[in-house]
Amino acid sequence: MSATPSPLPPALPPALLAPWPVILVITGGWLIAAVLAFTVDSLHDWRPITVAGLGVGVLGTSIFLWQRHAVRRGSRGAQTGLS
Repeated sequence: MSATPSPLPPALPPALLAPWPVILVITGGWLIAAVLAFTVDSLHDWRPITVAGLGVGVLGTSIFLWQRHAVRRGSRGAQTGLS
């Protein structure tokens, strides 16, 4: 029996590889939750969670942008596949 190589899966469409729509939608969700937490009195328990969510989002987006900048300038230690 000869082993036949398994076929490669098709490439994902460029729309599914774009990170910005995901970043914008999630950030928008956190912003809406934060606005509600600070304007609706019954949601005051959400305040620290929404502020933390926005902070983690800013940190994650900053790391993503930093890695993408490293890829574009050709740094050897940078991740691959970021455009």
